[in-house]
Amino acid sequence: MVESTPQESPGELTGNLGWLLAQASHALSTEMTAAFEAGGATPRGHCVLSTALTGEFTQKELADMVGLDKTTMVVTVDALEAAGLAERVPSPHDRRARVISVTPAGESVVAEGEKVVQRIQDEILSALPAEERDALMGALAKLVCGPLSAPAACKSAPRRKR
Repeated sequence: MVESTPQESPGELTGNLGWLLAQASHALSTEMTAAFEAGGATPRGHCVLSTALTGEFTQKELADMVGLDKTTMVVTVDALEAAGLAERVPSPHDRRARVISVTPAGESVVAEGEKVVQRIQDEILSALPAEERDALMGALAKLVCGPLSAPAACKSAPRRKR
């Protein structure tokens, strides 16, 4: 884990759920990206590969499951294919569609990536008592699978941090 000096947060923002989630997301994304770089992978690639391992999904289905836009998904799968970690294969159910298949090399990358994810999560969550860790993860899962499961329609959707 990258060591950093805790910074004081503006008091009025610590009660703002959007700000708290954005700050936590950015810091965690940076931490994960740094950890994955050591193994030559990316958190996004890991999410796509690990999700693809759970069934036969088209590129569009995977993009929706992982939360990627069409263009980003194409670039991600292109990179995974170029690295020999995944391939687009004809769907056994729809000859017009292609499913994303994870190669044996991709399976190894997922296995190593799972260790990275678990290590980083354990390090980050170690700042909380065990019961608070479980409560945080459970509460976030409920929010993401419930009221925050889909973005609201708006004219100027906020860009996701890269």
